[in-house]
Parts: sequence; structure tokens; C-alpha cells
Amino acid sequence: MDPSLAGAATNRRRFLGLVGLGATAMAGGGLLAGCSRQAGTEGAATNVDAISAVLPKYQPVDLVTPDITGVRPIADGYLNYPSELVKAVTDTPGGSGETITAMTPWWGPTPPGIDRNTYLQAVNAELGVPVDFSVQDGNTYADKLSAALGARDVPDLLCAPNWEIDKIPRFSDAVSALFEDLTDYLAGDAALAYPHLASFPTGAWQYAVWGGRLAAVPWPTDGPFPYALFYRKDLTDAAGVQAPKNIEELYEFGKAMTDPGNGVWAFGSVFHMVQMFYGVPGSQGGWRQTDGGGLEFKYETEEYRAALEFTTKLFAEGLVHPDVVESKGSDTKQLFNSGRLICYEDGVGAWRGMYSEQRQITPTFDMQPVPIFSATGDGDPIAWGEEKPVFYTFIKKGLGAERTEELLRVLNWCAAPFGSQEYHLRQYGVAGEHHTIGDDGSPVMTELGRQEIADQYTFIVGRYPAIVQTADVPGFVEDLLAYSNETVKYLESNPWAGIKLEFPANYSRVLQPTEDKILDVLRGRRPTSDLDQIISEWRSAGGDEGRDFFAKALEDNGR
Repeated sequence: MDPSLAGAATNRRRFLGLVGLGATAMAGGGLLAGCSRQAGTEGAATNVDAISAVLPKYQPVDLVTPDITGVRPIADGYLNYPSELVKAVTDTPGGSGETITAMTPWWGPTPPGIDRNTYLQAVNAELGVPVDFSVQDGNTYADKLSAALGARDVPDLLCAPNWEIDKIPRFSDAVSALFEDLTDYLAGDAALAYPHLASFPTGAWQYAVWGGRLAAVPWPTDGPFPYALFYRKDLTDAAGVQAPKNIEELYEFGKAMTDPGNGVWAFGSVFHMVQMFYGVPGSQGGWRQTDGGGLEFKYETEEYRAALEFTTKLFAEGLVHPDVVESKGSDTKQLFNSGRLICYEDGVGAWRGMYSEQRQITPTFDMQPVPIFSATGDGDPIAWGEEKPVFYTFIKKGLGAERTEELLRVLNWCAAPFGSQEYHLRQYGVAGEHHTIGDDGSPVMTELGRQEIADQYTFIVGRYPAIVQTADVPGFVEDLLAYSNETVKYLESNPWAGIKLEFPANYSRVLQPTEDKILDVLRGRRPTSDLDQIISEWRSAGGDEGRDFFAKALEDNGR
């Protein structure tokens, strides 16, 4: 994922809200007796321990022993690709011949469609039924998703990012109106008919429940961190500049690496990571408990004010690339890859793909994460993160039991774990076409593979987490596990862990406009002294309503 600007976690993932769902949808939000409040304008908070009866029975599938153990919730690492792959699904999943429609995001060039994509054709042949993907730009996926929900026009399989649906008012109503109830298909022992889905962690399934019923298939996270601060180590090494270890060094890093005369600037978006360096809270978007027992949001903290002032200074002194300053839609990945941008924040999941692609163009390309640090040197930094699923896949309502079971068999095939033939085909396509085999026995993507594969089948189901070494990214598994196992020490404790929250409508609506105002401050269009006014407007428009909601969720769950 590519948050190219400060505040991009919401800026580029904008929802217009659910409209046009109709009376049936509005009546569809259920009440989970004893453990939730009614969804809708007031929001809902559900203790996930209260929904164990609707969850799949967990049954692990272990094909390969890991080489590096991740500190949970970090996934395990594998340094060698298996020479022998197991056929994990013996029966062909599909049989109807009826095309399955699916919508997924992708943060890169749009791949060819089903008629011109040999990768899709190869996987569909194994599935026994064609899956036709509508691959949408991940940077504007919120708009596409909102339009589909509002028009009540959803595909058979719909991938929805967790950070998007959290902001949709009355999303539970959309779930009830548009998507299949999967409880009877997957609860308890029923899930064993789909063993690779049953291998997903129970904690991931807990978040896939709406209105007390199982409504989606989760994509379990392989790491809890939403961002890392990446830098071009090959370029900084050449310049004799070290990675920063404190906030003053980050500023000096920016000054040393910015060279407008040669079209190079130090920074793209860094605001989220700067907040972590300063210890700004991130739970549920920025809440924490105060010493007095109340709640405060990040905007209201001294740490946030310090992070805002520091980042505004980077903008004001010309250390941020002008494309980022001027546009919400600047392509920071391209700027970073071309060396015109030295340092920016991105999702940790972006690391591997960029590293692999750019090494084909620039063999010395080396992107690394800056180790997390405390801005003040007093105490520890905070690493934001959570174990919620990254994405959810919903099945269209009303397709009938036979079709729903076929779709679940397809998802089960797609969820086959590392070490299986199915995983290999899903990830790398056909040998000799989409990948070759490197000297170490691991697959190396070809240009055709890069053009045609956009994780289509992964986005509709996810997979059991595994971090696998391949020849195109030498040292990646060791580097990622070293960074992740160190950073997890600073993972913020979440007071709402184990409580599934659906935000109040007013609170959801005020988030984006407020982030836009903050972005204006960062860019110098408003003075930092306006923060107090912005906070006041946020509180009156829904922020205080959110405070009451989060406090009630803790109270109701005895915390």
C-alpha cells in the first residue's frame, strides 16, 4: 500500500458513505444480545469472546518447518524454497462452468483481463471454473467500493480492506443486505470441509463476524505494523549518510540528502512514523486512556503537537518533495524508485514487491526500514499495529447453497499454504512463462509474470502467514524478520483488543475532513496555531461522540 502523503491512511482512502441501500438494508442491522449495542448511527461494540459458537474450528496445516521464528504476531520465515511441492487439493473445486466475478485492489499497473492473461487462464484451469477479476486502483478503491455498495451491485466475491470498512457508517447494514451469511457453511466442524480456510487463526475469524453471524473470509495478517519508514540505503551509503537514530538526526538526514538542483528531496510522507517516534497513540486510530481514567485522542496530546510541528518544519524548509507538497495523488513509489525521493513511509507489505522489481532495473537498489526510535530519547517509541485481518472477502447474497459452496471450495484452493503446488501456481504462475527457477531453487518472476500477476487470487482469500525467501530478494527474509522482531517490542497495547467496533456515523464522517485540515497545516496552508480550532471542530462534529462510544465499549466489557 502506498500512503504517499501525510495523513494518507485516510486521505487516499475516502468513502462517500453508504447511500441507496434502501429500507431492507436499513432494517438489517442486528443486535447481538448481551454483548453489543445496536449498530447504526450510535455504532456497536462486540466482545469477540461472545461469538465463539459461530467461528470455524481451527485445524492447522503444516507442510514446511520454518527457519526463523517470528515473535508473535509476526509470521515465521523460510530461507529455502522446497524442492518438492505437495498437492494439497485433490478434487477440482469448480464444476458449474459459470464465471465467478470478483473485485480486488492493486497498487500498481492494472494487469490484463481474463481474455489476455495467461496467468488467470492457468489458475482458472486448475479451479475448474473461471474467475473474472475487476482489478481496481488501490489508491481510489474506496470510491469503487462505496459506489458498488451504494448501488447494491456487488460481484460474487468482493475484497474489502479493513481500513476502509471501519470508516463506513452502518456497514453492518450493508453486510446484512448484500452478503451471504456464512455461519452454517463454516461454523465449528463445518469448516473442516475447507481445511485451508480452517487453518486460518481463530483471532482472524473473530473479526469477520457482523451481527453475531460469520459474514466474510478474513486475510490473516503476517505482521501487525501499518507502516515502516523506508530509505534508499544504496544512495545514502554512497553519500556517506547513516540512517537516523533520533529526531534530530532525522532532520539532519533530510538536510544532507535534499539536493533540489539535481532533482532530489529527502522526504515524501513521514508523518505517521514521526508520530510513532514521538509516542503518539494509535489504538483505534489514535485513542488512549488518561491517568485520570478518561480517554484522549491523538489530536489532543502534546506528543501529537510536537510531531505536527516537526513535520511541518520539514515541509517549510523544502525537505519534502514538491510533488508531495502539491498533490494528494503523487506517486511516491515512482519517485522513490527513481532516486528522486530518498525516504518515505509505506506499508511493510510494499517492501518485497518494490525490492524485487527495482533490482531488475537497478541491481544495487536497496530499500531498508529505519529502525524505530524515540524522538526525545526519553522512554520508548510506540509502534502502531493490530492483529485484525488485512482484508475481508464477502460472498454475494442470494446465490444459493450450491453456488456458495463452490465459491468456498475455490477460496479453499486459493488459501493452500506455502509448500503446496497450489500456493506456487497462485503466487508465481506457470514455470517458464511467469517465472523461472533461480540457482537457489526459488522462483524468479519474469516480465510477463510482473505484468499479469497482481495477487488476484490472494486478495480474494488471503493465506496462512509465511515469509518466504526467493532469489529475486536476497536477504529479504532475514532483514524483515530482524526489523519486525525488534519493532514488535514496542507494539502499543490496545485497550480495545478483543472488541470488534463499528464506529458511530458522526464519528466516521468527521475523520476525513479533519485529516484534510491537518494536511493543510503540514503543507503550510494553515498555521500550526490552528490546531486548537481544528480540535474544537472535530470534537463538536463527532469526536466527543466517538469518545463516549469508546469509553462505553470499555465499560461494557469490564475494562
